[in-house]
Amino acid sequence: MDATALKAMQTPLKEAYRDDAAKALITLKARGSLDDQSIACKVETGRALAVAGLHPATGGSGLELCSGDMLLEALVACAGVTLKAVATALEFKLGKATVEAEGDLDFRGTLGVARDAPVGFREIRLKFGLDTDEPQERIDSLLKLTERYCVVFQTINNKPVLTVSAQG
Repeated sequence: MDATALKAMQTPLKEAYRDDAAKALITLKARGSLDDQSIACKVETGRALAVAGLHPATGGSGLELCSGDMLLEALVACAGVTLKAVATALEFKLGKATVEAEGDLDFRGTLGVARDAPVGFREIRLKFGLDTDEPQERIDSLLKLTERYCVVFQTINNKPVLTVSAQG
């Protein structure tokens, strides 16, 4: 896809959202069911069923997906798609590109071993490998816009309002 095709696809959407902001508000959903035989959750992805379980550092077998890995994978996916869309819109000359995310966890927090150990990632690093001969200022602009428009990055970076409820 080139910049013209991307703009042709997005222009009517942008106009509709400018005219009626309510049209831009969409609720995304995820659904899962708990496994009754093991400590696992079956998550419906829309394409397949992903089974998430405990990380081996918390006693898991390693056979199921770790939700921390899934979070990093969602960040990589979103950042990669966003970078490609921004590069396309900017007519940025981009050859092959890679995206990596890595994060540091202290499992003492998750297991309740140390109250001062945080539960969750202490730090997440997002790295792009870019095959390009574009000048550094264009690369900086590409990264800045990717960061700005990546939904998963911004969600992690700016804590949303979270609510928890249960139904019997």
